[in-house]
Amino acid sequence: MEHQRPNPDHLLERIQHTSQQAQRGRLKVFFGAAAGVGKTYAMLQAAQQRHAEGVEVLVGYIETHGRAETDALLVGLPQLPALQVEYRGTTLREFDLDAALERKPSLILVDELAHSNPPNSRHAKRWQDIDELLHAGIDVYTTVNVQHLASLNDLVAQVTGVIVRETVPDAVLESADEVELIDLPPDELLGRLNEGKIYIASQAAQAARNFFRKGNLIALRELALRRTADRVDAQMQRYRSDHAIPTTWPTRERLLVGVGPSPLSERLVRATRRMATDLRAEWIVAYVETPKQLRLSEADRDRVTATLRLAESLGAQIVTLGGINPGDEIVRYARQRNVSKIVVGKPAKPRWRELLFGSIVDQLIRQSGEIDVYVISGEHDDTHNTQTKPSQQPKPATINYVKSIGIIGLCTIVAQAIFPHLELSNLIMLYLLGVTWVAARYGRGPAICASLLSVAAFDFFFVQPYLTFAVSDVQYLLTFLVMLVVALTISTLTVQIQAQAETARQRERRTAALYAMTREFASIRGLDNLLQTAVQHISSVFEGQAAILLPNAKGQVRAVVGHQAAFINDQRELITAQWVYDHQQKAGMHSDTLPSAQAMYLPLVATRGIVGVLALQPEQPRRLLDPSHGHLLETFANQTTVAIERAHLAEEAQAASVQIETERMRNSLLSSVSHDLRTPLAAISGAASTLLDQNNQFDQQVQHELIQMIADEGERLNRLLSNLLDMTRLEAGAVQVHKEWQALEEVIGTALARLSPQIDQRPISIDVPKQAFVAFDSVLIEQVLVNLLENSLKYTPSSSPIEIRAIQQVAMIEVQIADHGPGIPASALETIFEKFFRLQTNRSASSGVGLGLTICRGIIEAHGGTIWAENRPTGGTIFAFTLPIDGQPPQIHEE
Repeated sequence: MEHQRPNPDHLLERIQHTSQQAQRGRLKVFFGAAAGVGKTYAMLQAAQQRHAEGVEVLVGYIETHGRAETDALLVGLPQLPALQVEYRGTTLREFDLDAALERKPSLILVDELAHSNPPNSRHAKRWQDIDELLHAGIDVYTTVNVQHLASLNDLVAQVTGVIVRETVPDAVLESADEVELIDLPPDELLGRLNEGKIYIASQAAQAARNFFRKGNLIALRELALRRTADRVDAQMQRYRSDHAIPTTWPTRERLLVGVGPSPLSERLVRATRRMATDLRAEWIVAYVETPKQLRLSEADRDRVTATLRLAESLGAQIVTLGGINPGDEIVRYARQRNVSKIVVGKPAKPRWRELLFGSIVDQLIRQSGEIDVYVISGEHDDTHNTQTKPSQQPKPATINYVKSIGIIGLCTIVAQAIFPHLELSNLIMLYLLGVTWVAARYGRGPAICASLLSVAAFDFFFVQPYLTFAVSDVQYLLTFLVMLVVALTISTLTVQIQAQAETARQRERRTAALYAMTREFASIRGLDNLLQTAVQHISSVFEGQAAILLPNAKGQVRAVVGHQAAFINDQRELITAQWVYDHQQKAGMHSDTLPSAQAMYLPLVATRGIVGVLALQPEQPRRLLDPSHGHLLETFANQTTVAIERAHLAEEAQAASVQIETERMRNSLLSSVSHDLRTPLAAISGAASTLLDQNNQFDQQVQHELIQMIADEGERLNRLLSNLLDMTRLEAGAVQVHKEWQALEEVIGTALARLSPQIDQRPISIDVPKQAFVAFDSVLIEQVLVNLLENSLKYTPSSSPIEIRAIQQVAMIEVQIADHGPGIPASALETIFEKFFRLQTNRSASSGVGLGLTICRGIIEAHGGTIWAENRPTGGTIFAFTLPIDGQPPQIHEE
């Protein structure tokens, strides 16, 4: 067996993947065609064997359906208690994920991979629970039936007539470390059903009439076997790649057919389709994109595009390869894909051209080795004339030939000037330089012409006898031959390199355009900006008008971005876009549905469903027939879909965050308000009921104290409700600031007067400059002073002084209220002005709902000032705010 050195990049990728997998648990899936084939039984048998080997096994969740033989296998295995969940009046047994993570066994058994968890669970699906277990490093055994695979959902519904609601992404099964197929013939499975080993009698009869029909079971069994075979084939392919095995292992039939611009390519595709159907084999259609493609005529390009579209419609896998030699590329790709048969058309070139330039068929036969090569012509097809000749290559412009002749003439003139001083070999180099120049600038035809002219000119002017084509020395014939061959080789290689460079530049431009769009997507925020970016890039790359249509609340698509494109305003175009949105299929220009539309419409299908429609009207519609352009457009559409879905998820996350914050605030408000409302109401109610009780005879002093309590608590309740209403008005923007020039000292005095019962004998010092006039709303600023003073009175000792200062500055005045209390923790200085924030102190029983300072901040900011709090070095807190001084205050004349 031939082995070669593995690809270093691929080997590094495999090592990284293995390193990542080493940190995860291993997943083993017991895979079956239907319920009752013995998946759970086989899983428990394997678990018992692992348990006997000393592995810590835990039964996380098992559905035995009352089968005695299955229950017997649970003996000796520790089981995790099921989680009891109430749902619509029913108690459900569910898998307890948190308990499993807490116990963290080496191996856990979790039945029914496709099960849907009840609402409000951490994950919507059980396979997501299992993924979390794997991330925690826990090995998992699980079971699943073939009908639960997401990719087979529609096929199962078509075969059985039953739509399976619980599905598992195919990637879950593909990423499993081991898949064990549990197979049972349909007759045996029906026998188990009749014996009551799958369902109880009443359910078994209904199942036999519906899902468990023999034809359904045969089809499901085939699907399960094929899916398992595909997985084994993928493992074999990975092994061949890891060990760099170049030879083909024909474990299954896989056909590859090479196509080109020949009119017979469509026949070749149809013939290969029939072969693949007879062999029930996968088939691939390959087109090698060589530098010659740049010189193909429009008709040839259209023919290639039509052939590839035909192959795609017939179910083939389409691949476009890049290279110089089609035969080498086809063989290389065939070995990479483990192709067993290569199909190629009979050569149509004349025999002399095959002998001179070689044949692709001959290359494939010689290089294919163990791969079979089928050379066919295909059956007759009336849609094409068999005598149709391949289109002629477009002839280069005559001016290019004239320029090539002129360059050789210029080389001859230069050579005549230096001929007496240099050897003939140096003159040959001069002519080769001219040939290279012509090849680089004017193409293959003028280069060949220049090669022939250079040999002729060298013979005519510089080989004796001069000015004649006769040759006196026979050795010059070899010189002419080598010169011609070298000139032709240089010109051919130069043209090929230029063509390859142009092809590489085209691919680089496509890749760069896609990268530029995705890079902008990563930095853009907002759906509108994202859509605008997508439309700009798509319009620029495909040289046309693009638009993105999104659905409204009624499911009707409308142009959100790109509505300036004239075609999208046509009602017929909107109907086409709506059809694409409703059916999630491509339509419009160059499609099989509504091809008369002015634009091509692609559905933007995300993981959670379709999110919109992309419309494109290119200036050159025929460019979309090129498979590379079509695939590139689909890639742009996919990237746009992902970006739109990401924007939707971000909006949903933002809405959820706002909702959570709103809920938190609501709970805080209800908690705070309910307590702070209940306390004064309870005091008022108690005092009032005591006064109304006729059996209690109180003296005048007690009655006065009870009445005073009612008044104080009523005032407290009034302040609480006022704060709530003020906060609501501030947030709603309903507070209007009416500024007037006023003396700051008067507002301070009014605020102190309102708080005189609370101040009592508290020392208050005031230091305010005379004639400190500021434009402000006296009612609002008075409320600020009251709130700040009340806060200082509430949180400081009753005998400690309070200082009120005002500092006059150039454009503002700063007001400070300082106390000598315990101060504020440094961590709370930034958050003390937030809503519902309250310090937890031994005086918190008398605290409010945490809105007073928030209201102060809102009022000061409405005046254009700032407010803050800081601790004094000697102890205590300073609350300070600034008010801007706009304009000149009025002049006050003292008498």
